Amino acid sequence: MTLQQGLAFALMAGAVALFVWGKLRYDLVALLVLVLGVLLGVIESDRMFSGFAEDLIWIIASVLVLSAAIGRSGLLERVLRPVLGRLSDPRFQIPAFAGAVMFLSMLTKNIGALAILMPVAIQTARKSGTPVSRLLMPMSFASLLGGLVTLVGTSPNVIVSSVRESMLGEPYQLFDFAPVGLGVCAAGFVFLAIAQFFVKIDREPPVQVEAALEGARYTTELSIPKDSEWIGKPFSELDALGTEDVDIVSIVGAKKGKPLADKLLVEGDHIIVEGEQAELEKFAATAKLSLTGERHREEKEAGAEVKVTEGVIGRDSRLTGRTVAQSRLYEQYGLSLLAVSREGGQLNSELRSIRLRPGDVVIFKAEEGDIGEAFADLRILPLSERQMALGVKRFGYAPVLLLVAAIVAIAAGWLPIHVAFAAAAVGVLMLRVMSMAEAYRAIDGSLLVLLAALIPLSESIERTGGAALIAGPLADFLGPLPPYLAVASLIIVGMAVTPFLNNAATVLIVAPIAAAVATQLNVNPDAYLMAVAVGAACDFLTPIGHQCNTLVMGPGGYKFGDYWRLGLPLSFIVVAVATPLIVMVWSPAIG
Repeated sequence: MTLQQGLAFALMAGAVALFVWGKLRYDLVALLVLVLGVLLGVIESDRMFSGFAEDLIWIIASVLVLSAAIGRSGLLERVLRPVLGRLSDPRFQIPAFAGAVMFLSMLTKNIGALAILMPVAIQTARKSGTPVSRLLMPMSFASLLGGLVTLVGTSPNVIVSSVRESMLGEPYQLFDFAPVGLGVCAAGFVFLAIAQFFVKIDREPPVQVEAALEGARYTTELSIPKDSEWIGKPFSELDALGTEDVDIVSIVGAKKGKPLADKLLVEGDHIIVEGEQAELEKFAATAKLSLTGERHREEKEAGAEVKVTEGVIGRDSRLTGRTVAQSRLYEQYGLSLLAVSREGGQLNSELRSIRLRPGDVVIFKAEEGDIGEAFADLRILPLSERQMALGVKRFGYAPVLLLVAAIVAIAAGWLPIHVAFAAAAVGVLMLRVMSMAEAYRAIDGSLLVLLAALIPLSESIERTGGAALIAGPLADFLGPLPPYLAVASLIIVGMAVTPFLNNAATVLIVAPIAAAVATQLNVNPDAYLMAVAVGAACDFLTPIGHQCNTLVMGPGGYKFGDYWRLGLPLSFIVVAVATPLIVMVWSPAIG
């Protein structure tokens, strides 16, 4: 072993030890090792930040932006709405949500797919009385399985593709993972659908501020725009769109209460509606009605970041006792009042006529730079930051169409993968589906820094001959084994190492070694690389090996030891199904 090899191994061992210790953030550990590697001469100084130039960094960032844009579009919620009404039986909720997140994870990054569907699942569980802990863990595991199907579904696939390109000069294509991934998904879906009958994890999640706010009922005012399909139709048809979560209170100008069922709607009718803010937004989007209080139109939004936020009217607020019209909020402060929530009473008048009181919860839309100064001057207490739906502009099909266009361009060979997804991500930003600030929040910066910092160290182990040095003993162990056992061993290694590092770090460390083993044994490296990717992507035993498992831990109220109860049998199924599929599709014997 040379000095350079020893230093490279020492740095990697130090990184692993710090990952396991868990007192420092993963991305900070990776940056620390990167700096030490350059100072010790293991990593060339001009290669220090080469990781950020790797295609995989931009593929992951672009897919995360696309996932967030699809979530904001509301399209999935509208598609699922007819199905959700029939999901009162918990026995059908797990297959429905697990199947939906599994399918979506095949098209976008799995963490993004899970984040899109989690709020819908939590709301469905709350309405049906199902413990949310029964839904979220199967959904998380389903997202991991769905990510196995395409190149962009999970980080290990993207990283393994990069390793293959450095070895063979050709990366994996978008659907090269599908033959193995689809088989594993099918087996995993069947298990998750039936496991609910013998593995029940009932936990009570802690009540978060956001969860408490979700139950607040707001009153908003909607208007019938020009050329609306509702013009000339009876009020009863619009009223039929209301649900137990959304109540049409009145029409401005009509007698107190709801108008007669046969009253014909006309352009400009103002309708007072009450419900939770997210449900109000869905109702407005479905009925294609406009928010009367919204003064920030598209031409205004094009030049500035516009934000929707909540606040509480303070006791000494200048708004106390004044109507919205008297307060001239937009003219003086640039604030558009979208909705008001008042404890202990129903508001049935138009927004501009409501006299505000201390304790009223209000939803405003304004340019981001105006909100802080306006809230301070008006003595409005800003509430805890949470995702708001009311007043957020949605683009329906646009993000999905851009994603489909990217996939078609890749499959047809018109564009490289990183170019196609980057173009789609820029497209959703140009269409103002989301602001730049929201795009940066959607990107998992810590994951990108972790990958970019570890890539040069992984390259240095290969460049110094360290990977080949480790590959020798490992090849001696795997060489005599039948192909099935060799592949299964690598899958198990990936599963075992991932909880202590994380899936991205596992692949960066293990994949080059697996490729070197394949070279020494003169076998097809694809089989070994696929095995590492599957193993690293399937951590079902802990909440820390993959971001999806971490994401559901809090909302589901899970304890660390809950994961293995459902995850251990699923891990055995993955090994049992993936091993023969990898051997059949990628035949290690061909070298």
